[in-house]
Amino acid sequence: MPQKPLQSSQKVKYEGKYLQFIVEDGWEYVRRHNCTGIVIVVSMTDEGKVVLVEQYRPPVKGKVIEFPAGLINDQEADELESLESAAKRELFEETGYQAQRIDVLVCGPVSGGSSADTVTIVRAWDLKKTGPGGGDASEGIVVHEVELREVERWLSDREREGYLIEPKIYSGLYFLEKSF
Repeated sequence: MPQKPLQSSQKVKYEGKYLQFIVEDGWEYVRRHNCTGIVIVVSMTDEGKVVLVEQYRPPVKGKVIEFPAGLINDQEADELESLESAAKRELFEETGYQAQRIDVLVCGPVSGGSSADTVTIVRAWDLKKTGPGGGDASEGIVVHEVELREVERWLSDREREGYLIEPKIYSGLYFLEKSF
């Protein structure tokens, strides 16, 4: 997996299967070494329903509502995967929807104080349901389709039920509302 080489000021303190714990000039942070980036897929059906996913996330010990997302180039392949291919793959794996077009909305750090990860949020267009979704065997993803005009109330209801809401949802909703 191609990754940026460590600079002379960076020291790997621990390396796991997917993450490295780095110390650089007294700053501690993690970086993934099993991919080249992260993509979040913001999408809506032709009927005006926002496509969200729910899955249990062990680090926060709870079910999280979020947009479909995943790692770019995290699978063994002869060629590097494009951002667009990764977005389409993750959307299909997690939701069963195929997108005809992907547009980049914004890119930036996931958590600039603790992680070297960057995320690209994309908009998927012209969806067609062609599979069951649910993710791979390790994910247990539940797909939710919520009317755009109802999504904020729906998210508030889920939060009251104890679900955690990924804050990047609100960025994605901003872009969906602008394009609706």
